Amino acid sequence: MDDRVIVELYFERNEAAIKETEKKYSSYLTKIAYNILMNDEDSKESVNDTYLAAWNSIPPQRPTVLKTYLAKLTRRISIDIFRKNNRDKRKSSEYATSLSELEEVISGSSSIDDTIEARILSESIGDFLKKLPKTERVVFVGRYYYCDSLKDIASYCRVSESKVKTLLFRTRTKLKNYLKKEGFNV
Repeated sequence: MDDRVIVELYFERNEAAIKETEKKYSSYLTKIAYNILMNDEDSKESVNDTYLAAWNSIPPQRPTVLKTYLAKLTRRISIDIFRKNNRDKRKSSEYATSLSELEEVISGSSSIDDTIEARILSESIGDFLKKLPKTERVVFVGRYYYCDSLKDIASYCRVSESKVKTLLFRTRTKLKNYLKKEGFNV
C-alpha cells in the first residue's frame, strides 16, 4: 500500500493504518530497534510503541516520508528503552559502540547539552554531511543514525568491512576538524 494512503488512514483514525504500517515496515523498524537494543523482546516492544506513537502523532503531523518518520520514532523510543535498561552499565550494542566512536569527536560538555547549542551542533553536522560524497554519507548515517553493524554497512555499500572502518575513521576526523573550524570545542 502506498504511504500516502496509509497516512490518510491515520487521519481517518482507521485502525487499518497500523496494520498496513506493520505489514510494510515491521522488519525495517525491528532492525533499527535491534541495532540499538540487541534484544528481541525489547525490539518488539519498541516497534509496538512506534505504532502507538504514530497513531498518537498522525494527525496532527503529516509525514511526507512515512518510512523516515517511523524510523525516527523507533530510534527515539529504542534509545529511551536502552537508557532505561542500562542506567548504570553500558551493554554491548551497535548503539553503545557507535556512541563510543563519536565520543572522540563530540565531547559531553555542558555547553553541548544546552538545547540551543545542541541545535546549532545538529545543523552543523547536517551541513557537514551534505558536503560528503554519497558513499561516505551513507556509511556515516548508517553507523551513527541507524546504528548498523560494520558488516551490514559493508554489505549494502558493497565494500569490505575494512573499507567501512577506514571511511568511518576518516569521516570522524573530517567532522572533528570541521566542527573545530565552526567554533565547537571538540
